[in-house]
Amino acid sequence: MLEHLNKFEKFVYYTLIILLAFVIFVSVIELVVMIVTSLFLEKPFRLDNHEILTVFGFFLLVLIGVELLDTIKAYIKKQEIHVEIIVLLAIIAVARKIILLDPYADMPLSDLTLWGLGVIVLCLAAAYYLIKKAGVSL
Repeated sequence: MLEHLNKFEKFVYYTLIILLAFVIFVSVIELVVMIVTSLFLEKPFRLDNHEILTVFGFFLLVLIGVELLDTIKAYIKKQEIHVEIIVLLAIIAVARKIILLDPYADMPLSDLTLWGLGVIVLCLAAAYYLIKKAGVSL
């Protein structure tokens, strides 16, 4: 019974890797199209602030996908979860959120929300530092 569950689990992981690789590939193509369209077709060699934020956000989103793919690959190879990669992925996700904050938005974020994001960044940075210092990659 356990042997069948292990085979099913590997099948699910390989399916996830294939689907995630496909999504990353399509996202990279969409990013290239977005940059080419913005730079050369609409307004030659000029990006608006909103377009720059969109491109940066898309870059970071693709990076998150690649890191997630790396996490799944590491789990398949060694059957262990690398906490360092997970924390790094969380840091990238929070950094993406902070980078994409629009200071000129119609409804600005509250002070409490900004304080919360700051605390999350500090906690993740501390966790990453402690993991690196300990040398643990469980």
